[in-house]
Amino acid sequence: MHYFTEDFVAFFKELAKNNHKDWFHENKKRYEASVKKPFEVFVGTMIREIQKLDPALQVEPKNCVLRINRDIRFSKDKSPYNLHYTAFISSKGRKDKSIPGIFLRFSPEMVGVMGGCFGPSKEQLHNIRTTINKSPKTFRNLLEDKDFVQKFGEIRGETMKRIPKEWQAACEKEPLIANKQFYFVGEEAPGLISSDALVEEMMAYWQTMRPVNEYLLKAIQ
Repeated sequence: MHYFTEDFVAFFKELAKNNHKDWFHENKKRYEASVKKPFEVFVGTMIREIQKLDPALQVEPKNCVLRINRDIRFSKDKSPYNLHYTAFISSKGRKDKSIPGIFLRFSPEMVGVMGGCFGPSKEQLHNIRTTINKSPKTFRNLLEDKDFVQKFGEIRGETMKRIPKEWQAACEKEPLIANKQFYFVGEEAPGLISSDALVEEMMAYWQTMRPVNEYLLKAIQ
């Protein structure tokens, strides 16, 4: 099934050259028809497909899709609109980025797929480190799965600049314990957005990230 026409990508390419309110308001109906509404339908389908495998996921598309408006309060770049469209599909949706889920970003440059724990609290971070330290090999085996490596490569995130004494030995056994974030990113060509295979491909990413997501979710709870 097609969710998007080629105008999804075309809209954002034109927005990049006309990132101001006058152009956006002139093209608001186009935005609704080519971007906002089909993206909500697509996210709804993704939620239903995930629920077949994980019935515990109870969330609505409106709670997952981010607004196109940028937060420009603390930015030197005052362009009002994002040049991509994003959804965070997890039990808490866009409101809590510490909950592992599948995070999707569609743009003219790429389809970005992210999973893991992007913004853990201090307590959650301590719990993740403690869980990894109990059995570093368990976590490492998940990350070295060939499908995971093929789609995502490796865990990313900022690291501690100065490792406290209590974690020094643990970090020698598993350097990722020094991370402040535990997320991973995959990319596909933007042509996938208007492809019949979009949901199938995104679900393949979800299946691949699921073991790592579930490990991190169990650790932070």
